[in-house]
Amino acid sequence: MPFPDESFSERVEVSPYREDWAAEAAGYVAVLRDAVPGARGVDHIGSTSVRGLPAKDCLDLMVRVAVLDEDVLVPALAEHGFRLRVQPLLMQRAEVWAAETGSRMPTPDEGPPVLGVDGCTAGWVGALLRGSTYDVLVAPDIAALVQEARRREPGLAVVAIDMPIGLPDERPRTTDVLARRRLPTGRKSSVFPTPSRAATTRTTYVEASAANRSALGRGLSQQAFRLVPKILDVDAFVRSGPPVTVLEAHPEVSLAEIDPDCVVPGKTTAAGAAARLAALRGAGLAPPPYARGRGYTADDLLDACAVAWTAARYVAGTAYSLPDPPEVFSDGIPAAIWV
Repeated sequence: MPFPDESFSERVEVSPYREDWAAEAAGYVAVLRDAVPGARGVDHIGSTSVRGLPAKDCLDLMVRVAVLDEDVLVPALAEHGFRLRVQPLLMQRAEVWAAETGSRMPTPDEGPPVLGVDGCTAGWVGALLRGSTYDVLVAPDIAALVQEARRREPGLAVVAIDMPIGLPDERPRTTDVLARRRLPTGRKSSVFPTPSRAATTRTTYVEASAANRSALGRGLSQQAFRLVPKILDVDAFVRSGPPVTVLEAHPEVSLAEIDPDCVVPGKTTAAGAAARLAALRGAGLAPPPYARGRGYTADDLLDACAVAWTAARYVAGTAYSLPDPPEVFSDGIPAAIWV
């Protein structure tokens, strides 16, 4: 319902996606953080938070607090120009639904912090997960990213990375085959064949593809060759004896574990982004809004959030590996995608 000084229309008007919604929301997020200093998080939610999706021209933001104290919150928000619109019936229905379904949001204090990582143009984007909320980190190499995450959270328990860990010598990795089986038709190619150890030592695509064919019986895709620098970055980090547990995870496989239907549309489409975002929220997580200009894309960020979910499952003892147990090649590194 509108306030008395607001106009009202019984017809819902949907607008084409506007690029400035994200910037407007970021401004309100900053204001709300100032208005509620003790907030556990402030998130841009709803249809306008999904890039490319038509929506009502109305921004929805969620402020998460440890204690819902109206005597403190209402005056604090009023000082920043916000007004209270009381909707007791809506809240009663929400409480009834939560009681009937057993739905709940995990508190930010559940479990130690974990980090989900995905490759991006800037190097690496990390989703630092505390309970149900994320911080976004960006760094040029994986060691720097983990160092920053540990600076913010010294108790960081697990890092899950969307990149092959454990490179094959003479046969393809079993984990890649098993992971593809978890995905629907049309999406299986998102798990690409991991390059052989020999292929990663070559400097040109032609040489790398030939080395891969000699080792594994098949050539190397251009996509896989372009990822070799990042594969070697992770490989060197794992071999260095990192201070935290490091796992390989795959965002599409993780998301399919949450909701198999959410990975049917392509992740770079509006429908795919909305489905993946809804799946993560359905798992009790609150992915942060995408911010332009930091060297990663919206789907890179969602991928990092998805593998952070797997990292949290590993800590909780509910994750499993493909295969179980992991296989090991000459590098001695357990090779498995965790889900």
